[in-house]
Amino acid sequence: MRRLNGLSAAPARRALLRWYRSRSRDLPWRRSTSPYSVWVSEVMLQQTQIDTVIPYYKKFLEAFPTIDRLAHAPLERVLELWSGLGYYRRAHNLHQAAQEIMEKHDGRFPADLKHAQSLPGVGDYTARAVLSIAYNQPYAVLDGNVARVMARLLAQRGSLTQTRFRRAVEEVLDFLLSRRSPGDFNQALMELGQTVCLPRSPRCLSCPLRSWCKAFKLRKPEQFPQPKPRRQSENLCMAAAILHHNQRVLLWRGLGDGLLDGLWNFPSAMGRSSGEALDLLREKLREALGSPPALARTARELRHNITHRSIRVQVYTAEFKRNMHADGLRWFDQQTIERAAVSQLARKIAREVDISWIRARQS
Repeated sequence: MRRLNGLSAAPARRALLRWYRSRSRDLPWRRSTSPYSVWVSEVMLQQTQIDTVIPYYKKFLEAFPTIDRLAHAPLERVLELWSGLGYYRRAHNLHQAAQEIMEKHDGRFPADLKHAQSLPGVGDYTARAVLSIAYNQPYAVLDGNVARVMARLLAQRGSLTQTRFRRAVEEVLDFLLSRRSPGDFNQALMELGQTVCLPRSPRCLSCPLRSWCKAFKLRKPEQFPQPKPRRQSENLCMAAAILHHNQRVLLWRGLGDGLLDGLWNFPSAMGRSSGEALDLLREKLREALGSPPALARTARELRHNITHRSIRVQVYTAEFKRNMHADGLRWFDQQTIERAAVSQLARKIAREVDISWIRARQS
């Protein structure tokens, strides 16, 4: 019987797969093994909770049931359906990769690892996940949930940010991997990390791998793995302007610095202080509008986080009567804004100042 680090491969693998096939959740992306649907689900699930993803996944595939439909859709329509899911670079990359697949891979997600990894936004993890689940190719995947399961199974100290830890985990993963059912094996480990081998208060008595788990035997599962160093949050101030006239508001694309590109936002600027942010906002409005209106500060202030940025937002309003048709600027009324690719930050600002007809999109 093959063993590595005291671990017997075949019995542990069988126990894991039996558990997965009898206990796994019925998630919509598990009802299909088409490369396209698997790929979309893997992209959406990056840094996003499953319950949040489910309604977006369903709507997205209803609108774009094939790679061809996605590739030929306007980017703004793609962003509309992504609005509220966050990390919008994923939507840009998905759209761009679909176009590349149509041009270079005959409209089918490539079954070759290097070709898959060359697509925009498709890293090693996503490529391996799609190839194992959709094409039944023997590639193991390693994400945060899998790393936690393996660290406890081996009582391996460290974190995914450390090369030594990653190599040790990858060696055992490759040893354990089911060559017959690599997709089920990978999904089983991810499912185990999401539902049983939790970061806090793991449900060890329900775990199919507890007989082989060194951390369980040490009665110290929560000590593995070590938490990865947190990136220090950057504190910023933002000044946002609601320019309105006749039940319409003026929005522009993006926030600058590559943030929320392609999404509609209230005109805004960020700085190290509220005064700096306001000065920068006035300068940006002057460049965009020529003669911006005087801004009146509201009593509303809110907090918003974008990646590692913690942003304190101060809201200003002004009536603005000019009819703008410049690139990147658009007037929105109630009907158009509710179906447009408007950022969650803009929707949050609208709620705070009680523009009741700009509502948060319901999932």
